[in-house]
Amino acid sequence: MTLSRLIGGFVLRHWRAYAASGAMLFMIALLIVWLPRQIGRMVDGLVSQGLSGPALWREIAWLLAAGVLIYGLRVAWRIQLYSAAYRMGVELRTQLYQRLALQGPRFYQTRRTGDLMALATNDVDAVEMAAGEAMLAGFDGTLTLLLVVATMALGVDWRLALVVLLPFPAMALSFWWISGHVHDASREALDAFSHLNDHVQETLSGVRTLRALGLEARSSRRFAELADAAAITSLKAQRWEATYEPAVGFTLTAAIVLSLGFGGWLVWRGEMTVGQLTSFGMYLGQLIWPMFATGWVLSLIERGRAAWGRLAPVLAEPLAIDDHGSVERVTPGTIEARGLRFSYPGQSQLALKDVSLTLPAGRTLGLVGPTGAGKSTLLKLLLRQWAPQHGSLHWSGVAVADHSLAALRAGIAWVPQEAFLFSASVANNIALARPQATRAMVEQAARQACVHDDILQLPQGYDTPVGERGVTLSGGQRQRVAIARALLADAPLLLLDDALSAVDTETESRILAALREARQGRTVIIASHRLSTLLDADQIAVLRHGQVSELGTHHELVEHAGWYATQWRVQQLEASLDEA
Repeated sequence: MTLSRLIGGFVLRHWRAYAASGAMLFMIALLIVWLPRQIGRMVDGLVSQGLSGPALWREIAWLLAAGVLIYGLRVAWRIQLYSAAYRMGVELRTQLYQRLALQGPRFYQTRRTGDLMALATNDVDAVEMAAGEAMLAGFDGTLTLLLVVATMALGVDWRLALVVLLPFPAMALSFWWISGHVHDASREALDAFSHLNDHVQETLSGVRTLRALGLEARSSRRFAELADAAAITSLKAQRWEATYEPAVGFTLTAAIVLSLGFGGWLVWRGEMTVGQLTSFGMYLGQLIWPMFATGWVLSLIERGRAAWGRLAPVLAEPLAIDDHGSVERVTPGTIEARGLRFSYPGQSQLALKDVSLTLPAGRTLGLVGPTGAGKSTLLKLLLRQWAPQHGSLHWSGVAVADHSLAALRAGIAWVPQEAFLFSASVANNIALARPQATRAMVEQAARQACVHDDILQLPQGYDTPVGERGVTLSGGQRQRVAIARALLADAPLLLLDDALSAVDTETESRILAALREARQGRTVIIASHRLSTLLDADQIAVLRHGQVSELGTHHELVEHAGWYATQWRVQQLEASLDEA
């Protein structure tokens, strides 16, 4: 979709506001065209001494009334226009947010957070200006130009009007040349601001790491470089926009010289009165606004085109996972994977290779294996963050892909490796998936996750803000708050992706005991590097190189001479050494 089609569709949806603004601008243009003609008549009346006394004051009163009316109409059309144009900004930001919320990991692997934030601010503002001020300024300038030129030609003298318009083709040619440079410079400025925004976001998110590694000076130098580049590109765009004014000034100067020379000659020959020449001069002055408006409109349009060129691909980006499922409710039941194969984009090695597993409802499955064996990948396929390239994945006999994403994810409570907390209170973070939960329910979930006592030690207890990403809490506390959130969600499937890695073994044992009591028929899948986490699992699958290499209970696998038994002995030895 082009910018013109986007703006055209918006104008059609909000035609009342634009029509009202256009009608007021038309009245303003008529009054502006009437003023010079009225003043010309007054000048001729004064020269002929036929206008004086009450009649003169009456004419002056008409001029003052017209000025007041023009002022009121200009205020009114701006209110009408901007209220509509701001709605476009709201619509675009809403569309962008909704699109980003539906995108999967593949999209975010190729996009920078700072760039996406810049799209939602600077780029949307530029499109909004093109839909608002550019549209109405273009209409106002064009209407004023047509009425003024028509009045100059038909109401004063067509010969003088024709002579005065001779420099205008040169101005149009220069505007066309300048607008191309404005577009390119505006795109460079938006890109430079995006890079700066991305650096600031990344730096603030990782400020602790920067300080720990002593990289503040290097980060500051990089910021200075990006800020300088953003300033230079912005200044370049402003310089090109500034070149509209000399083009207008040259054209206007040439037109004034022509009007005075040829118009004076017509007055000398008696073919034009002094009042008519005065009116013509005022009309010529009124062409200043249409000429400046043309440059301004072209500048806003080119900025909007550059911004839309960055924004449109993001809005049109196809979703990583198609949401065409028709099943709107998840029925708890057996989870069955058959021959799953999956590789990440850009990688030739399979992350999962012919994985087949069956997990009856209400049972617990443990996933273990070396780093990169495919444990988290299998959970992401269940969540439909990715789709397998081969094989099938069913839940209660229904293909996972046949569920709508909303229904599927509402039926799964997931605790990822890196627990994410929002900048809200502890209680709000726990109740995120169940906002109607009472404080007693929130506290019960916190007790089950063994984080209740820690929360009570915080300055405001459950009402303590945790800061951005839960920065005020320790890693273990963040994990346990995330586990409490998952337990409170009361989903039929609970996924724990190495969710106990930041807690000690004693706390881990208490959490697992609480999980056994709180399961209430839930199906649980636990991916973990710590084998003690999976002692009570009904079944444990060992993944190596994307394949299931061992399958059984803890006791069966320990007795079997394989990877699991070796790792169990190693971890038991490490635990005994830590105790010693």
